[in-house]
Amino acid sequence: MNDAAVREIKPGVLRTPDERFDSLPDFSYAPHYAEIQGFRMHYLDEGNTAVEPVLMLHGEPTWCYLYRKMIGPVAAAGHRVIVPDLIGFGRSDKPVAIETHSYAFHVEAIKALLRMLNLTGITLVCQDWGSLIGLRVAAEAPERFARILVANGGLPNGDSPLSEGFQAWRNSVLKMRERGDMD
Repeated sequence: MNDAAVREIKPGVLRTPDERFDSLPDFSYAPHYAEIQGFRMHYLDEGNTAVEPVLMLHGEPTWCYLYRKMIGPVAAAGHRVIVPDLIGFGRSDKPVAIETHSYAFHVEAIKALLRMLNLTGITLVCQDWGSLIGLRVAAEAPERFARILVANGGLPNGDSPLSEGFQAWRNSVLKMRERGDMD
């Protein structure tokens, strides 16, 4: 790997250097970090910290940059905006082992962040993989959430078949693993 693009900070854990995020268009937000399950998780925390927060969860393969055009206006409207990078994405640490990236791992990581920040009255804004994680977190900790907005996502319940789009994504991941692209 290109040393300028990523560094191994401990065995099996990569980190993109902060300078790689300098000068991104429409992205002048200050980074914040939390130690979650032994990994550094990046998050943005903008706006009034005394009000109920808006939690924005990105999907795959994006990171908090996805919400760059929403963060400012939502904060300017008087809200606190929390936007984490899921572990493995953006400024967060990137565990190399594919086994680390389980659904349960990401759900627990977001729950840990909410506990650490002591967030309640949350308006959840989520999409794609972020909806799978965020909706599970909301179901397991409903006392923390006031509102939910889902875009391009859902929470499968096992009673209906998965969408064609999800099936295609899953098949592409399986092909990448077979080729060794995800080792």
